Amino acid sequence: MIEWNSWVGTLLAVGIALVANVIVAVVVRIIVSRSDEQSRWLRALVVRLHPRIQLLVALIAFWNAAALTAPAQYEWWDALSHVFLIATVLAGAWLLSGLTSFGIERLMGRYSTEGESLPEVRRMRTQLQVIRRLVNVLIAVIAIGVVLFSFPEVRAVGTSVLASAGIVSIIAGLAAQTTLGNLIAGIQLAFSDSVRVGDVVVVEGEWGTIGEITLSYVVVNVWDERRLILPCTYFASQPYENWTRQNPKIMGTVYMDVDWRVPIKAVRERFQELLASTELWDGRAGSVLVTGSQGGFVTIRFLVSAKDSGDQWSLMCLVREEMVTWLQEVHPEALPATRVVMPEAKSA
Repeated sequence: MIEWNSWVGTLLAVGIALVANVIVAVVVRIIVSRSDEQSRWLRALVVRLHPRIQLLVALIAFWNAAALTAPAQYEWWDALSHVFLIATVLAGAWLLSGLTSFGIERLMGRYSTEGESLPEVRRMRTQLQVIRRLVNVLIAVIAIGVVLFSFPEVRAVGTSVLASAGIVSIIAGLAAQTTLGNLIAGIQLAFSDSVRVGDVVVVEGEWGTIGEITLSYVVVNVWDERRLILPCTYFASQPYENWTRQNPKIMGTVYMDVDWRVPIKAVRERFQELLASTELWDGRAGSVLVTGSQGGFVTIRFLVSAKDSGDQWSLMCLVREEMVTWLQEVHPEALPATRVVMPEAKSA
């Protein structure tokens, strides 16, 4: 008969725990491998959480195996059991964090990246990203709190800590007001809908797209592949341009200084032909106006519209290039020129 209180019994119990862990893992894999296409999310969940589940199950199994056998009889068992408790709490928090992140990512998957141009899609994706980070932070704080309060010394000073909470909160608030301000500003950005992931913005004179919103900073993907990182408080206290808050449609203007002899009617006709020949123009606005006539030049404004800022920029460049080329080839007299009037020489 096996003596479970001996070290032999301990080794046997640990072996049984290992075998049981392996059997559970194999059974889960078999079930997942035979699941149909509609259960792909289950396969993804198992792949995502498999190492976390195995770690938690192994810790609990080893803890129970040691508690029911020889180690429980020694004086050092209390310390070892405490180590098992801490490891189990942290492993459980890791598992819970992975589970909640997977669930939130599944919700984010409903808002396809193909619809990033829709404000509602960007708003939901931004809020879900911030919620995921908040949940993970909350899980980490609770896990650390449980670990700390598992020490009798910490529980003993709990009353005095609560009694001095007012003073400590004031000191902590003064010391970490910037960090807390960024945290609050990050939450405000996510739920106030003022800026979302995927929005086109102009910040600090830089044109770019919001790439990431965290609880402390915002990453702006600048057009030349640089990354502008700003604290969340910047977007809560400083003015900035958001070109896609309501919809991505946008208008643009191209200005040209030309000679007084420019044929305005011909310019309008050529401009309309150009707009009709390109898919960059969305048909909402397209006009030519003379907006200035000073300094020896006539200023012409070409107004265009496009479905988003990318097409707007390309369309403005196209209009500028084609109209300059057309004026050079067809109406060179309309190119800017400086006139100098030479006074006639007086006869002797």
